[in-house]
Amino acid sequence: MKDRIRQIMEHENLTPAKFADKLQISRAVISHILNGRNNPSLDVVLKILSQMDYINPEWLLTGKGSMYIKGKDEKSSIGEPDLFRQNDVNATHDTRQNEELTESAAKSTFSDEQQTVNKAITAHLRPEKKIDRIIIYYDDNTYETFIPDKMKN
Repeated sequence: MKDRIRQIMEHENLTPAKFADKLQISRAVISHILNGRNNPSLDVVLKILSQMDYINPEWLLTGKGSMYIKGKDEKSSIGEPDLFRQNDVNATHDTRQNEELTESAAKSTFSDEQQTVNKAITAHLRPEKKIDRIIIYYDDNTYETFIPDKMKN
């Protein structure tokens, strides 16, 4: 069954982490199943079948039949639009609306960036610091103090 679960993940383009998140189970559970440490529990199988109702339960349990239920398409069950559907008038209309929205968002972002660039930059300068003295400590517990010559500054 682990190979069939891996096959589902490959067909759905899901990483083990995303697959676990989709099923709302621990990522470790999927990791253990894929590594062969544990067999899938009934809970995992039920979550796969409830979240992906287009998966054929007989195929998942026994490997017989096809992966998908006949008459069901994995994309239509999820509710995701088919991006390659060009003949549908609504799909073409939605694509045009999305393009217009993207263009207006890009123009808005560009004008916001121009406003940001035109802002003046003010620098906060610190007052100049001068060395007052340098103290060097030696490992025999003695030290020397050096005071810079006031005439050089």
